[in-house]
Amino acid sequence: MNRHDAIVLGLGIHGSAAVYELARRGFDVVGIDRFAPGHARGSSHGATRMFRRAYPNPLWNDLVERAHRGWERWGADDGAPFLHPTGGLYAHRGMPTMQGGRSRPVERAEVGAVAPSLRLPQGYGAVHDPDAGVLEAARALAHAQAGALGAGATLRFEESVLGWTVEHGTAEHGTAEHGTAEHGTVTVRTDRGELRGRRLVIAGGAWVPRLLPATAGFFEVWRIVTFTAPTGQPVAQPPALGCFSVDLPEGLVFGLPEAAGSGAKIGLDAGPVWDPEVPVAPPTDAEAEHLAGLLRRFAPGITTDGGEAAACLYTMTPDRRFVLGALPGRPEVIVAAACSGHGFKFGPAIGEAVADLVAGVDRPDLAFLDPARMVTAA
Repeated sequence: MNRHDAIVLGLGIHGSAAVYELARRGFDVVGIDRFAPGHARGSSHGATRMFRRAYPNPLWNDLVERAHRGWERWGADDGAPFLHPTGGLYAHRGMPTMQGGRSRPVERAEVGAVAPSLRLPQGYGAVHDPDAGVLEAARALAHAQAGALGAGATLRFEESVLGWTVEHGTAEHGTAEHGTAEHGTVTVRTDRGELRGRRLVIAGGAWVPRLLPATAGFFEVWRIVTFTAPTGQPVAQPPALGCFSVDLPEGLVFGLPEAAGSGAKIGLDAGPVWDPEVPVAPPTDAEAEHLAGLLRRFAPGITTDGGEAAACLYTMTPDRRFVLGALPGRPEVIVAAACSGHGFKFGPAIGEAVADLVAGVDRPDLAFLDPARMVTAA
């Protein structure tokens, strides 16, 4: 049986980016997803996502910069940009703490000059991020998958993973003797047969707790609803409106302006815990109207009649950080998981990081995302 350089489980944006970046470097890589291309069972479907440089913690700054360069590179490869700069305002009660890139705190009086359509609650401070923007998410995911195929990768959809082992003997993962990165072999069992590889990349999003059952207690999957307004509204277009977020008691409200052919979008970064084995329930009329009302509140004058709501899944960690790196005691297994609601923007950077780790490149900058913390917490 052929031993691949890498087997990637999950073909959302992070798994697809990993396959793409690995194939670009000449690795023999196979990507597997249990659903059909373009499915809506995870966290990577939909037309648009937000990009921002403003982050609460400077630990993220380097990865944000790598992501920005990655989107520029992907856009150059595709022939058209994926990132459309719009600027952004990020508001919190009291003094804001966001930093990174060219972001800076702005006085309340400046908000009207930066984003005339946006209205913030009294008592809130804001940070302006001039480099924030809207990503063409569906197009980017398609680009990564097409690029991976063009570079020689194999993508296998509608294939379910039944289990995996690290072979230093025949013990199941979690029980086998620790191996070395040079000599271990991973075997993946699916409903179509078996594959063998030097490295396994687990990028299964909401299904990571099932692929890593010993760490399941570290993850929580939420059902999240967003609402998108009709297009063709100047009040919702840059420069009148950019990306924004408002930290309310009920959760973080996030918004995107009308851009890249998609209407202004709003969502609430809170939702019920959800079993990913159950198809995501469609939004209710009450949920759609609540979000539409928030959009009208923060962007007065916008029309929401005829808008559409959609549901997706967030895979959350307690510290809202991703899990990225080699599994403790299993150097053959790399985890790239748990977007925690803000992961799509990092797609190219996550793919690049996975390719580096498979190639044996040291990445000390990723220490704050170390998988060891999920093993300790589980």
